[in-house]
Amino acid sequence: MTQNGEMQTRIDTKRAGVLAHRFELDRRNALAHAIVATIREPLIVLDGDLRVVAASGSFYRLFQLEAETTQGCLFHELSGGQLSLPGLHQLLEDVIRHNMVVEGYEIEIDLPDAGRRCMLLNARLVLEQEESHPALLVALQDVTARHEADRLKDLLLQQQKTLLLETQHRVANSLQIIASILLLKLRTVTSDEARLHLLDAHQRVIAVATVQQQLREVDFGGRIEIGPYLARLCESLAKSMIPGERGLTVRSVATGNTTLSGDAVSLGLIVTELVINALKHGFPDGRDGQIDVAFDGNETGWRLSISDNGVGRHPEQGRIARVGLGTSIVEALARQLDARIELSDEAPGTRVSIVHGA
Repeated sequence: MTQNGEMQTRIDTKRAGVLAHRFELDRRNALAHAIVATIREPLIVLDGDLRVVAASGSFYRLFQLEAETTQGCLFHELSGGQLSLPGLHQLLEDVIRHNMVVEGYEIEIDLPDAGRRCMLLNARLVLEQEESHPALLVALQDVTARHEADRLKDLLLQQQKTLLLETQHRVANSLQIIASILLLKLRTVTSDEARLHLLDAHQRVIAVATVQQQLREVDFGGRIEIGPYLARLCESLAKSMIPGERGLTVRSVATGNTTLSGDAVSLGLIVTELVINALKHGFPDGRDGQIDVAFDGNETGWRLSISDNGVGRHPEQGRIARVGLGTSIVEALARQLDARIELSDEAPGTRVSIVHGA
């Protein structure tokens, strides 16, 4: 074969390779167009110059565009420049230049017949047919309804919180009124038995009011630090139930832990009932003493203990449940917390523990 013949053969071989490569590119482009056309979400394929290569039908319908007049147009010029947003053009160029991935980039655009919409934009470099011809895939997701639902949810939660605060305020006022009425009635009756019943009712109303006051600033269903909560509760109980001349103190100590506000109500009522019980039975004849409230919690469980250094139980006293109404309330609240009650004699005094878990 002559030199010219060999050269012609090489040219023909190269030309055939180029044609085969172009055929393969055309085949891939046709396949890409077919795939994009079937996507139900707004999707668009851009070239390295951010010109439209292909788009899904939903993209064309969203922006009310025609495929014939859109292909080859610059992305930021589509729909009268609706996609010409500050920073978006540079962001897409960075995706091409640095092979970045964009997920959940939020944009707001005005759409024909749809108005202002909030969209999430995802973009990534999906293939490089040639080094100078990258393909950029851009997907849009309309999250306007989700944002509106979130806004309404936040509004409803705020309204619920306001209503709850108003209800708590009214409950607190009502409890104070009831307590005042009971106190006035207490001063007018002459029967010792009636006085004892009225005093017991007054103490329980004050107890509920005290627990309610400590939880006033806590969101419904939220969590509360148990240490500060018990400290404030014990301080309020001491102020409202121990006369200033008595040498009785109520103190609390707690290891770091939090609990749901609903459980905190039960714990607060338990503490209140047991403190009332200790004041009533542990320190007769005006004697001095101390009541300790301790909470110890960890990942496996917790223990709430109320102890005093009073006279302790009389031999004829049996289980704590026989003490009276307050004990029945404590047992019911303990069952509600899935906890058990442990009673022990101290030297001196009594200790009642509410134990949950190990």
